[in-house]
Amino acid sequence: MDRWLNRVAVVTGASSGIGAACCKDLVAKGMVVVGLARREERLQELKASLPKGQQSRFYIRKCDVSVEQQVVDTLAWVDQTLGGADVLINNAGILGSYQLTDEGNSADIRAVLETNVLGVSWCTREAFRSLQRRKVNDGHVVIINSIVGHSLPVNEGLNWNMYGPSKHAITGLTEVLRQEFRRKKTATKITSISPGVVDTEIINDSFKEAMVGYPMLRSEDVADAVTYCIQTPANVQIHELTIKPVGELF
Repeated sequence: MDRWLNRVAVVTGASSGIGAACCKDLVAKGMVVVGLARREERLQELKASLPKGQQSRFYIRKCDVSVEQQVVDTLAWVDQTLGGADVLINNAGILGSYQLTDEGNSADIRAVLETNVLGVSWCTREAFRSLQRRKVNDGHVVIINSIVGHSLPVNEGLNWNMYGPSKHAITGLTEVLRQEFRRKKTATKITSISPGVVDTEIINDSFKEAMVGYPMLRSEDVADAVTYCIQTPANVQIHELTIKPVGELF
C-alpha cells in the first residue's frame, strides 16, 4: 500500500456496511478518504469513531449517487479541494423489497437501477475524466458487485427483484469499462468484487429469515479484498474477484 500513502480514495455508500469498513481500512493504511452517502449524520458518526490521528484524513460529502448532478458536483469538489481521487470504490447499492410482477412498483425499479447501475456509471465517468485531466495513469476503480451478478441462486424465501439484473448489468459494465480504459491507453485498473451474502443493513427482515442457517461474510472481509486488489503490482489487474463465506450453499 506504500504507493497509495496520502493519495485520495472516494468511497460511495460509506455510511454503513462495506462502505464504512472500506473507509476505516483505507484511512488506517494511510490514504486520504472521502466518504459519500445520503445519510450525512452517519458519516459524522463514522468520522468520530476513527482514531484521532486518522480523522483529519477522512472527509465527508453528502451525495446521492443516483442523482447525476450531485455526483458531478461532488467529484468536482474532490478535485478542487483534495487534488482529485486516484481510487474510486463504487459501493453504494440498494436491494428493494418488491417483486417485478407487483403492481405499482415502477418507482422501486427505477430506484434500484438509478443507484446500482447509473450511480456507478456517473461516479466512474467523473473519476476517470479527472484522472485523465490530471494525467494520472495508475488509478484504480473498484466496483462492489455480487455473486447474483453472475448467477441467481434459487431459494423460495429470496426475491432478487431488480437487484439481480442490476448486478448482471454491473458485470457487463466492468468489462466495457476495462475495454474503454485500454483503448484510451491508460494503466488505470478496474476490478469487480463479487461477495456472497454479507451481513449488512441492506438485508431486510424477510431476507434475514430466508438466510437463517446460512453463513455470511463480514463487511471487513470485503474491505480486506478491496485492499488486496488495489495493491497488486502495476502489471497485474484483478478483473473479477468472488468471495464466499465457507459453507455457503449458493
